[in-house]
Amino acid sequence: MTTMPILNILGVPLEVMHIPSVPTWAPGPTLVFLHEGLGSVSLWRDWPAQLCQQLQLPGLVYSRQGYGSSAPVADVRGAPRIVNGVRQGRLQPDYMHHEALTVLPALLQTLGIQSPILVGHSDGGTIALIHASQHPVAACIVMAPHVVVEDISVQAITQAREAFSQGVLRDRLAKFHADVDVAFWQWNDVWLSAGFRSFDIRQEIEALRAPLLAIQGEDDAYGTLAQIDDIARHVPQTQLLKLPQCGHSPHKDQPAQVNAAIASFINR
Repeated sequence: MTTMPILNILGVPLEVMHIPSVPTWAPGPTLVFLHEGLGSVSLWRDWPAQLCQQLQLPGLVYSRQGYGSSAPVADVRGAPRIVNGVRQGRLQPDYMHHEALTVLPALLQTLGIQSPILVGHSDGGTIALIHASQHPVAACIVMAPHVVVEDISVQAITQAREAFSQGVLRDRLAKFHADVDVAFWQWNDVWLSAGFRSFDIRQEIEALRAPLLAIQGEDDAYGTLAQIDDIARHVPQTQLLKLPQCGHSPHKDQPAQVNAAIASFINR
């Protein structure tokens, strides 16, 4: 795992990567990449840099708390609590709202990013939608986001728990996270909790006014196309891209089509 610079946000050290390495944020738009539930800076691999180069825009990539080289979550499977303003213990069902409405605004303000183009994958896509519904953004691009919890998601995440506990998933993820157990359990426990089954942001995102591109693979094991169809019903300006022969990671499964769609969307 490659170590990136660390930035302290709200008392939590977060791993960040600037594209280019010496950034110039203002006054133009900046691509801000928000990773999936088991993602990190390094798990994006080189796709953010490729997209930034293609679009000739600067970018920011960061790992949320507990992922990559960012600070771990203390007692990640314990009782939820706040110590000195920092969350500890098991994540609560509002964890994506906390990231979207508390952490991300503080990060953007600290770095002086005034015109973000949010690029979110899975959990990161949901975080992007929540943030853009309450904060001004230049545009919002989401890949395989979740606006509700579906049975297919719970089934896939249950299978991931088995693969982590009994299979090879833990070893695979350990290459990308300083504390792989924190990274996995904070995501898996909250998604399989009873309190999270009622998660639903469809009414909330009706306040989103920015241009929105929603992308999903037709073979996504973690959610059906109803996710982005629901987004389009509640956010009329949504542009949809449904990709055949594509799973939960469109930027990995169909990078050429995804990059072309994003470029067309941004250029308009």
